[in-house]
Amino acid sequence: MAKREGWLGRLGNKLNRMEARLNERRAEVEAETRGDLPGPAGPERATADVSAEAPAAATVPAPPTYPPVVPAPHLAAPATPVRPDPASVVPWGMRVAAEASWRLLLLAGMLWVLMKVISEVRLVVLAFAAAMLVTAMLQPFVVRLRRLGLPRGLATAVTAILGFVVIGLVGWFVVWQVMENLDDLSDRVRDGINELKLWALDSPFHVTEKQINDIAKNLSETIGTNTEQITSAGLQGVTVLVEVLTGILLAMFSTLFLLYDGKRIWNWALGLVPSAARAGVAGAGPRAWRTLTAYVRGTVIVALIDAIFIGLGIYFLDVPMAVPLAVFIFLFAFIPLVGAVVSGALAVVVALVTQGVFTALMVLLVVLAVQQIEGHVLQPFILGRAVRVHPLAVVLSVAAGGMIAGIGGAVVAVPLVAVTNTVVGYLKAYSREQHHLGSGMIGPGPHGSTALSVAPESEGHATS
Repeated sequence: MAKREGWLGRLGNKLNRMEARLNERRAEVEAETRGDLPGPAGPERATADVSAEAPAAATVPAPPTYPPVVPAPHLAAPATPVRPDPASVVPWGMRVAAEASWRLLLLAGMLWVLMKVISEVRLVVLAFAAAMLVTAMLQPFVVRLRRLGLPRGLATAVTAILGFVVIGLVGWFVVWQVMENLDDLSDRVRDGINELKLWALDSPFHVTEKQINDIAKNLSETIGTNTEQITSAGLQGVTVLVEVLTGILLAMFSTLFLLYDGKRIWNWALGLVPSAARAGVAGAGPRAWRTLTAYVRGTVIVALIDAIFIGLGIYFLDVPMAVPLAVFIFLFAFIPLVGAVVSGALAVVVALVTQGVFTALMVLLVVLAVQQIEGHVLQPFILGRAVRVHPLAVVLSVAAGGMIAGIGGAVVAVPLVAVTNTVVGYLKAYSREQHHLGSGMIGPGPHGSTALSVAPESEGHATS
């Protein structure tokens, strides 16, 4: 009986161990299905083994309980696809074009606003620009007088008074010569028109007297029908004269202050510049002023040579008003290229209507010869490389200046382009120098949409 009970106890223990192992295996399978770690091991299994080796009289332990199987979240719900950043999908070239486009639009808007402001205060801007040109021409005389021992105020006053007197005398001389020769010029113009009429009748163009009379009649009718417009133009001329006088006064006062206190004004303007860019602007300012001084000085010398030689040619060809025409040539020389063409054409027309075709051709030859010498010898030698501007840039700048501010804008346009060229060139060289010195003044890195994918591409190239 006792043997039977011992055999049954051992059989029950074996069955219990088999059941415990089956439960552990099932738990491991379920854990692997869920993605979790395997079930209990170590101390719990040791406890199960110890309980299995207990005497037969011990009670059979209850099977271990396990938590219910819960399906994994990623298996229960479908995964949503991750969409890329829209900026990263746009091609690199289009991103660069977009970044450049909005910056160009911003610059265009700023230029438009600046042009509107300048157009509203055009008189003040042109007066100050004229004062800058006159100051650049007179400032070397102030320096020489200061070296001779004169105080700054006295040197400025003497230079300004002499300069204004010379400019006023030139203007008075031009007006006096025109008024003095106006009657003679009108008579010669009338005779010249009659000679041109006779030449047209005898020319191979088969022009009849009736056609010439019709042209004269149409001109007289046009003048008669546009009398109101001519009258209004005369009234506008009075307004223009008042504006010119106001601009002359503003230019005179500005010239006085620039000659006397120009350095202090520059230091004050330099204080308005941000500190990060102040060093570059401080170096560009004196170079810009030297460029402007060289341009004005060289232009005055070239204009004086043109006026003297063309005036002498006109005088020896017996063209009336030779001296006023020479003064006009001198003044128009401050408008590069365009001014020489206009003044030369005016001299040719006066010679044509007063002395005939042969004299007009001779005047044209004189004008062309002097202008060729000016363009190929005088300007490169006197102006030099510091203020050399491409002829295309000269023509475009003169045209733009004339469209914006008339004759004053055409005069100011070329020195403005020359000064801008000098400033930009110096700032580029200064930036490169600071970059080589390692001062940290390197341009800004990738910004905005162009900054995307820069780091991954760099890392990819580095690893490859």
